Amino acid sequence: MTNRPPAPRTTKTPATPPLLPMPTRHRLTPLLLGLMLLSFIPALILAVQRVRFESAQRTVAMVMDYSTLTQQANLNGQTPMELLAHYRTLGVNGVALYEDTLASRVLRGEIYLMSGIELAARYPDANVDTLLTYTRDIKPGALEALEKKYTIRPKSVVIGGQRWDAWAADPGFLPAGPNTALINRLQQQGYVVVYRPWDSQAVKEPALDWPQVPFIAFTDVEVIGARNPAVLEKVRERMGKRVPAIIEFTPQKGMEQLIQGRSAVRLFSISAAWQDLLTPEETSSKFVLAARERSHKLLYMRPFRTEADTETFLKEVKSGLNKWGITVGTPVAAAFEPSSLLRWLCIVGPLAALALIGLSYPLSRLGLIVAALGLLLALGMNGFQPFPGFALVAAISFPALGLVLRRHSIWDWFVATGFSLVGVFFVSALGANRDSMLGLDPFRGVGLTLLAPIGLVALSFLPRQDIRKTVQNVYNAPIKLGDIIVMLLGLAAFALVFLRRGNTTGAGVSDAEAKVRQSLQDSIIRPRFKELAGHPLLLLGLSGILPGYFTLLLLLGGVVGQASILNTFSHFHTPLLISFQRALIGLGAGLVLGFITLWAVRLALRLWATYGPARSTAATSAPETA
Repeated sequence: MTNRPPAPRTTKTPATPPLLPMPTRHRLTPLLLGLMLLSFIPALILAVQRVRFESAQRTVAMVMDYSTLTQQANLNGQTPMELLAHYRTLGVNGVALYEDTLASRVLRGEIYLMSGIELAARYPDANVDTLLTYTRDIKPGALEALEKKYTIRPKSVVIGGQRWDAWAADPGFLPAGPNTALINRLQQQGYVVVYRPWDSQAVKEPALDWPQVPFIAFTDVEVIGARNPAVLEKVRERMGKRVPAIIEFTPQKGMEQLIQGRSAVRLFSISAAWQDLLTPEETSSKFVLAARERSHKLLYMRPFRTEADTETFLKEVKSGLNKWGITVGTPVAAAFEPSSLLRWLCIVGPLAALALIGLSYPLSRLGLIVAALGLLLALGMNGFQPFPGFALVAAISFPALGLVLRRHSIWDWFVATGFSLVGVFFVSALGANRDSMLGLDPFRGVGLTLLAPIGLVALSFLPRQDIRKTVQNVYNAPIKLGDIIVMLLGLAAFALVFLRRGNTTGAGVSDAEAKVRQSLQDSIIRPRFKELAGHPLLLLGLSGILPGYFTLLLLLGGVVGQASILNTFSHFHTPLLISFQRALIGLGAGLVLGFITLWAVRLALRLWATYGPARSTAATSAPETA
């Protein structure tokens, strides 16, 4: 009988890899941590105030576009009011009406319009100028009232015994004011009316005849008067109590000047061309998401091609709003105006965090230089405005702070995460105000929030020695093909993460991922995928179970998860509690995935170290047979 040799012993990798130098415990560390704690108090107060404000802003209006509604009603043999009444039973409580044009007055039988060619054919002996367009009243006084609005003056002529107004260009496109009778009828029935005026230089005094409606939604890429400050000021004064709507993904020049001293509401819509490519369920998911997570108060809707699809769409939207506790009614426009004093006090926290990072480097002088450069870069990207500048400082410093101070074991993941969660209060306190929450002044430096924390943590890996020696060691280090492959894969993964930042990215998502995202966001507050990957990487890196520079790469990859937490809260149009739910779900799921990943990697390493050699030894020690 042959004794089987014992299996080879596996050595346990130390929790703290020798490649990582210990951070410097500077004598100012307790002081800086204390300053952060004190500065956290006003940040917490501002967070509570913001939550209270946002909790009171959970009413939206389901607004139907009247022009496309009319088209569908005509195709179905109904009147627009009949079809609107039906959709009202499914949740619609608002109507968007475009300003009339002279052509729409023609269609309603108030004005008669005829081209010069048509008029010449009717009166061949009247010497009609066929290059002109002619109008006359059907409803007495209709044209006279309109012509006073315009800088363009028609010529009065008599043709066929009737007086006509001759226009050098077709006047059908000219704005003709509101359909007052229809607007009054809608308001009497309790609909929220959104008025959409046209912009035309031919109008002498814009906004004088606007109806008394709660909301105004402009129709172009600029508000009326944006190119003329004097006209814009008149429009601003004539707005009265009407509230302008800010259309997402459609920046309108002059909007910031128009809402000075007043508030506005966010409006969400989907273009007709895009809607045709979506199912009612997909479209409704986007509208519910806009109301729940992007603070849109006006949900601007268009009917689908069929009434059945429109019914499905409206039912899904109403059901989704009910699920998330959002009321359908008349939205109230309010502005969040945080205390400037509290915001100034909050600046101390990010400043102390960045200074502590620099002082905790093994090379503290280098650390202070890096901290100073980071401060200047963050402020410079925000035009040296203190509040948005230090919001960016908080977003780049707190994700790195915990890993610069402690990285001994997997439990330091909780330290790093704790600092990141503290940082979100500073980002919110310093960055959230009326303009940023309306989407007019978005967070600047989103890309930096992913790059800078990685750089801050990476520089803390430098050993405590002359930096020239470190550079020489790195330059002379032998590189294997495997090293190159690992580095290229790491760079490719980071590039993908970086390109997919924000709502509009340079790298799209696959159809499968889009379906997963929609399924998640319809049922829960969807966590960010960067966190679902980053948190497990950080836990794996802190465990120290992988050899050599693998630990360093995993730690840097894990920083992305921490940075993503802060990045989540930089979307100030998203309610604060929604951002917290998203972050906490991401943390919980990432922690579970992280421990599963640790178990799987340990099992794989054990199999790698024992399975092959044991099988080989058993084969060579087997007794020979005759």
